Amino acid sequence: MFDKNKPIDFIITWVDPSDTAWQKEKAVYDGSTVTAANSEVRYRDWDNLQYWFRAVEKYAPWVNKIHFVTWGHTPLWLDTENPKLNIVNHKDFIPEEYLPTFSSHTIELNLHKIEGLSEQFVYFNDDIFLNKPVSPEDFFKGGLPMDTAALNCVYFNKDTAAHYQGSDITVINSNFELRPSIKANLKKWISLKNGKKNVLRTLLLSLWHWFPGFYYQHGANGYLKSTFAEVWEKEFDILDTTCRHRFRGECDANQWVMKFWQLASGRFEVRDDSFVYCRHISEDNFEELCREIPLEKHGMICINDTEKTIDFEEKKTRILAALNKILPERSQFEKDI
Repeated sequence: MFDKNKPIDFIITWVDPSDTAWQKEKAVYDGSTVTAANSEVRYRDWDNLQYWFRAVEKYAPWVNKIHFVTWGHTPLWLDTENPKLNIVNHKDFIPEEYLPTFSSHTIELNLHKIEGLSEQFVYFNDDIFLNKPVSPEDFFKGGLPMDTAALNCVYFNKDTAAHYQGSDITVINSNFELRPSIKANLKKWISLKNGKKNVLRTLLLSLWHWFPGFYYQHGANGYLKSTFAEVWEKEFDILDTTCRHRFRGECDANQWVMKFWQLASGRFEVRDDSFVYCRHISEDNFEELCREIPLEKHGMICINDTEKTIDFEEKKTRILAALNKILPERSQFEKDI
């Protein structure tokens, strides 16, 4: 049962790429240089944020507080006076020596410092939406975050996030041994809730003595503030180095190190692998994505923009139409403009 004395907060990060003040500050640090890690796709706006709030209101009315993390801008339609909403500026929680930052890694690695944040919180990127009614137990049970646990190999390629995972796994292997970690939580790791393929992959990869990598679902992650504090205490140097980068760097760690730490330490409960549905928008899966959104059958759904997304404006129109089929009503977080 959900313990009301242990509230669950949501965090969402957002940037307004059309804000000229933000553009000018960003230009001071990046000039005209564009890289894969710092490209337009990281910032372009799908204009669907209102649907994120509508989904929270419809599917998770039990949430304690929503912390809206921003460079300083907010959407004109957002009711910033809503009592369930906490507007958080980067400078409110990120140490001064790391500012200004245009790296999601710096923002994410310092989330636990947000004033008033609950010990239990769920972190959303703005492309991850709730897609059906969910309960607190879908995210935390017995004070532990819900997750899917499985080993995987890190696939290194210039178009993947493998470099970040490599840094994350370095942290994990410096603090945990694979076999003792899995043995201590064997029922969690071999649970069929993780998916048959994931269990098989874990059994095969556990022949090694080190963690080769973790299966990663592109969904919202449940975290404990105490996990962040512990990792910062034990691995300050790599997190500090990451946060000093104004933009995402290939040697960065990222928020996944917190997720992986919870898995390696056994501080999690198993959630069904099917809870998360993610599609990286491409020509071969776009129609499927547009069909799935209105079905309201996934706990959460990730609409992931990538460099391979073409015909952006057309796809944005289709995505908005699909979301509007199930979330047409304005939420309490929207005001008249």
